[in-house]
Amino acid sequence: MTTVKFPAATALAALAAGSLLLTSCSNSGNGGSEAESTSTFDLTNTSGELRGEGASSQQKAMELFGVAYQTAVPGASLAYNATGSGAGQKQFIAGQVDFGGSDSPLKDEQIADAAKRCGGNDAWHLPMVVGPVAVAFKLDGVDTLNLSVGTVAKIFKGEITNWNDPAVAAENQGTTLPDLPISVLYRAEESGTSDNFQKFLTAATDGYWDTEGKTFPTKVGSGAQGSSGVADQVKATNGAITYVESGYATAAGLGIAALDFGSGPVELSTESVNKALAGVKFTGTGNDLVVDSEALFAANEPGAYPLALTTYEIVCSAGYDTETAGRVKDFLHTILDNQNADLEEAGYVPLSGSFRDKLVAAVDALQ
Repeated sequence: MTTVKFPAATALAALAAGSLLLTSCSNSGNGGSEAESTSTFDLTNTSGELRGEGASSQQKAMELFGVAYQTAVPGASLAYNATGSGAGQKQFIAGQVDFGGSDSPLKDEQIADAAKRCGGNDAWHLPMVVGPVAVAFKLDGVDTLNLSVGTVAKIFKGEITNWNDPAVAAENQGTTLPDLPISVLYRAEESGTSDNFQKFLTAATDGYWDTEGKTFPTKVGSGAQGSSGVADQVKATNGAITYVESGYATAAGLGIAALDFGSGPVELSTESVNKALAGVKFTGTGNDLVVDSEALFAANEPGAYPLALTTYEIVCSAGYDTETAGRVKDFLHTILDNQNADLEEAGYVPLSGSFRDKLVAAVDALQ
């Protein structure tokens, strides 16, 4: 069997891959292991392939977690297809994959079908991967930039069109802003990031932003394909601005604006995002951890950065066969074991505190 690995050091280089296949070879069966596990959880050590499909926003995280999983459980492997949130939901409900990755929860009309797929048991949404969204820019001579949420909305609406506009200048006193047109870049295709960014703008501006959905308005600026596409286009365009997952902004060397959500400018960091997550409310019942994204996006606690995608692993709370249940639980425990610097370097937020504690309780409760 060919071994295909994506170590942490090469995770960014694997972005172009449309799918992720991680396999490992082992002579051990269930419970067999040639190396003692270092997991903090009591793993079942079930070997075999775990299949997932869905959101591309978590692909880099899946690359890291897949390597950690096959290390923690010799003979186990992860196959994750980053085909988009909608496809992940559909394939999970159809029973074609063991879990679905999605930037948004199942719709009400999908809940019954998901329960049927799970043998009459509820499907749970577990927000295992959190990726902050950056308002990223390229502006020669300007390294730091403060923007209020209202100003961001006006820029993307086309109501503020120049970098030395008085509104931008007032938020960046002491910084010389060029007399340069603002070039807005957005995702050309349907995108969970576009969907959540518009939800954020609507919630954070009390409805001043008035569009929604996975398709971003095309009246202002120009589109580029995928997260890497918008980041690369901004990198090549002096005066450009976009919304993109922070890992792509960092990899492209873009500036990342400090956003004022209502209590002063906040820099994007692991600490500021986790501060926002500490106050998260859930709309799901029990261990179905559907995040109240509207409340999160509207938060303005000092020092908190609430503009973050909470990407779900949609799983059966019960109803898997024994081996699949073991693989799902071991993989999710491995994710919780690997909230570390490698994950942060890839552009995600290592989870901690009460948010992580709720996830631990939910994974432990899987049957």
